[in-house]
Amino acid sequence: MNFKAKKIYKNCIEMPGKSSSGGQEQRRAGFTLRELEVLRALVETGKTTVAGQRLGLSQPAVSRALAELEATLGRQLFDRAGGRLVPNSEALAVNDELGPIFSALTRIANRSVAGTGSHVGTLRIAAPPTIAHRFLPPIVAAFTNANPQLEVVFEVLSGDVLVTNIAEDRHDVGLTDTAVSHDSVRSDLLIATDAICALPSRHPLAKRETIRLHDLEGQAFVALTRRHSGRTLTDRLFDKAGVRRRIVIETATAVSAAEFVREGLGVALLNPFPIVHQLGNGIVVRPFATAIPYRTCFLTPASRPPSLAAADFIAAVRKRLS
Repeated sequence: MNFKAKKIYKNCIEMPGKSSSGGQEQRRAGFTLRELEVLRALVETGKTTVAGQRLGLSQPAVSRALAELEATLGRQLFDRAGGRLVPNSEALAVNDELGPIFSALTRIANRSVAGTGSHVGTLRIAAPPTIAHRFLPPIVAAFTNANPQLEVVFEVLSGDVLVTNIAEDRHDVGLTDTAVSHDSVRSDLLIATDAICALPSRHPLAKRETIRLHDLEGQAFVALTRRHSGRTLTDRLFDKAGVRRRIVIETATAVSAAEFVREGLGVALLNPFPIVHQLGNGIVVRPFATAIPYRTCFLTPASRPPSLAAADFIAAVRKRLS
């Protein structure tokens, strides 16, 4: 760990080694941060002299710290072989557990030293194609420019894969209109909308101010694939009303559905967010009288609070819609 990082938390968890009265060694209630630093340095270097140089300690101080850590844990951590300290399985296991802790402390140190208020580390963002291509790019670009020390990973995923990745903590934040019910995923509403009807501009129904469910009897229809959460509700509404559409094509995204509408293949029921103002010529949209709700939400892993970078990114997205 670098000197700047150590400076922030030096002695923050050190336990006293001597009593205040007689100078006698107390029963140790735990280990010190310095001892853990020594462990990591020795695992990486194998020599007390090199570890001492890295940490700014003398060789005897390194040896003493290791001895005290082994005494506290009640087990040997290194084997001595040919002038080197070889970490055993116990030392490697402890070192692996310490990795995330020291990484977090280093990020805190770097953030403090930078003094810019910008984020460091990595922010992993995911969204399905329509949101990823038609809404997020300028927001992600502005956030990246405002945080030059932050590595941003932006992935375009289908809704079901996105939910799985968030649940397994492979991404820090996702944005989707897929209905989510997963114990390992936290969902926070961004915007609530109802489906609109998209029609070719010369379609006879384009003259109407509102499209009703029965207006679509026998109409050529562009449908989203069944993996979309809104598809099940849409099919159920038409089946219950006894209205038969003529599905001519199924497609994976709202953008491609709109393009097929523009080409005259049929009409479509779509989430207006975020494409309603980006459809261009050849398409008209009308309110749909029967409510088909969409809820576009942020998804974050339920196993931990959102990182500071993720929380600020969520705030930036909300600000864009305000």
